[in-house]
Amino acid sequence: MKKIELTAEVRGVRLDKFLAEKLSELSRSTIQQLIREGFVLVEGALTKPGYKLKGGERISVTIPPPPPLEPEPFPIPLDVVYEDQWLIVINKPANLVVHPAPGHQADTLVNAVLAHWPELRGLGDKTRLGIVHRLDKDTSGLIVVAKDEKTKVELQKQFKERGVRKVYLALVKGELKPARGRIEAPIGRDPRHRKKMAVVAGGREAVTDYKVLEYLPGYTYVEVYPLTGRTHQIRVHFSHKGHPIAGDKVYGRGPHIPGLMRPFLHAYSLTFKHPVSGEEVTFKAPLPPELERILEGLRQGRL
Repeated sequence: MKKIELTAEVRGVRLDKFLAEKLSELSRSTIQQLIREGFVLVEGALTKPGYKLKGGERISVTIPPPPPLEPEPFPIPLDVVYEDQWLIVINKPANLVVHPAPGHQADTLVNAVLAHWPELRGLGDKTRLGIVHRLDKDTSGLIVVAKDEKTKVELQKQFKERGVRKVYLALVKGELKPARGRIEAPIGRDPRHRKKMAVVAGGREAVTDYKVLEYLPGYTYVEVYPLTGRTHQIRVHFSHKGHPIAGDKVYGRGPHIPGLMRPFLHAYSLTFKHPVSGEEVTFKAPLPPELERILEGLRQGRL
């Protein structure tokens, strides 16, 4: 990573405009993205692209290394739930990053997809191929890959317009009440921790519905229906409600369940209209064995 330290010698100018003039090698849109993602600090604090400089502020800009322009195939085994000539549905394991990023440039789902379907190279954004949505590294479950540009655009439209019904399975701490509910709270970057999200005033709209499946000692097993697709939405919302996802070391606090090495969160079901036939299709991926063992351990009082 490259770090640049600047001092604002002007007053009343937008932060993004000032940086675009100082860092001519970067476009203004790139600078705005860096600011939104927390790579720019003004006097050590996060801010927005439209922040008006007062003059004299210390500005720190961190420029992350770009991912490789051409991801290379990497033979990671994949659990293919469904495939036809237009799309693929994959049951992603936990601990697999979806897109190449700093620290993960050769061992991602994109690299694995290239190894299994080399004909998809060059489809759309080279670092994303036909992957039309994402899951966190530590979240297991269903993810859709388009095989051609037309299919990709149609699927992206359905996700954007909330035409895809998503169901997650999660274990949350405590006794979640009521047994059915909705969490509505805007989500944005945590102003204190750049790499985290949080419920913040002025954040983007975020809505999560849920239904309790089972009450267990110290925990609640739930079905979760996110109506929006914000980064870390489910994890942030349940933490905000006082019932963080079990095993979530970022948004939850200990003690943690022995043997649970990641957040208990699984993308169980996806329902959407097939982009070619128009038929409504539903795909499901059972809870992974390591999470089933946690449930059984709680039911039997062993955890």
